[in-house]
Amino acid sequence: MDAAAHIDDLAAFVTAAPSSYHAAAEVARRLTEAGYVTLDETADWTDLVRPGARLLIVRDGSVIAVALPSAAAPGTPFRILGAHTDSPGFKLKPKPSTVSFGWWQAGVEVYGGPVVPSWFDRELEFAGRVVHRDGTAHLVRTGPIARIPHLAIHLDRAVNDSFAPDKQRELQPIWGVGGPEGADIVGHLAHLAGIPGSDLAGYDVVTVDSAAPARFGAGEKLFASARLDNLSSVHAGVTALLEAEPTDAIAVLAAFDHEEIGSESRSGAAGPFLSDVLERISAALGGDRSALARAIAASWCLSSDAGHAVHPNRPDRHDPVNRPIAGAGPLLKINANQRYMTDAVGAALWSRTCAAAGVPYQEFVSNNAVPCGSTIGPITAARIGIPTLDVGVPLLSMHSAREMCHVDDPAFLSSAIRVFLS
Repeated sequence: MDAAAHIDDLAAFVTAAPSSYHAAAEVARRLTEAGYVTLDETADWTDLVRPGARLLIVRDGSVIAVALPSAAAPGTPFRILGAHTDSPGFKLKPKPSTVSFGWWQAGVEVYGGPVVPSWFDRELEFAGRVVHRDGTAHLVRTGPIARIPHLAIHLDRAVNDSFAPDKQRELQPIWGVGGPEGADIVGHLAHLAGIPGSDLAGYDVVTVDSAAPARFGAGEKLFASARLDNLSSVHAGVTALLEAEPTDAIAVLAAFDHEEIGSESRSGAAGPFLSDVLERISAALGGDRSALARAIAASWCLSSDAGHAVHPNRPDRHDPVNRPIAGAGPLLKINANQRYMTDAVGAALWSRTCAAAGVPYQEFVSNNAVPCGSTIGPITAARIGIPTLDVGVPLLSMHSAREMCHVDDPAFLSSAIRVFLS
């Protein structure tokens, strides 16, 4: 898939995945169409896990897919592409519906670390899952319905000097007008799910930017979209897995929820999801604990999460020497304090991988005065004991409601991941 086709498919993927639950469902849909079989976590997998099998498991907003080579056996190592399905934003609170001066508003809670000012004056939608009292989950999305309005400059003359909105008072989006009757956002979500409002017993719903992804700029070499952190990696992993031909290792795509809030959940990277799946796959192939330990020792995890391209207006916030350029290939992310997991051996593996894929790459390290974030890489390495390195697409405006990258970089990343998984 060339860069233009890849970016168009990434745009379609992001559009289909407004929440982590939608993202997991879209991954599952694409893989199911390609012949992957969905495993039930409560069932015995023995008869389904066999050489050559293509399998997937969805847990809430996370998904793990497994492609076994034809020679898979006890002790066969794993090649894992790790990413995350969630993005920073706002999550709908309990009892969210309020009316203020005729405006219908929805109470939201900050999720992760969004660039808060970027969310103002955008048409937002609500998306996620609602759950019937019988436990049945339904995916819902409203389409453009809400907006967090700025205060006019006439009412705040200092707005361009400093803007630090009160996260409780000023972030509640407007979604309608009128009296209190009908001002029920939860009831609206239940209606979209086709269930009576009285039967809706729970929901996990986030606000997302509703604007369509777009190519722009000279030669349409730039790409803007919501949730590139980190659907750019999830999509690259899915497309790579579908093209990969694993031979000496079991190829795994592990896309986790809740990375933006620390990964500590049953469907996050700090939970048992990946280790449980690896153990069950190994056991179904006839392996004992020793075989699993041998497999883990010979395995690799490629933690893929978006990184920072050098900002042309603020180069002082970047390392003075290592300054990643848009369009120059994916990042190899390095940090002395193990916020990223790349070491010299991992760097050599990435060099070989990119050379085999015919794609460039560039190193990223933080300015010493600007501490970096982290990824699922350190969590996976510590949780499972698997050698891990960190990579990702360079972005501008990370954690904004709308981020941007070069059109070529996501395709470069996918090509390298395909080689890694093969």
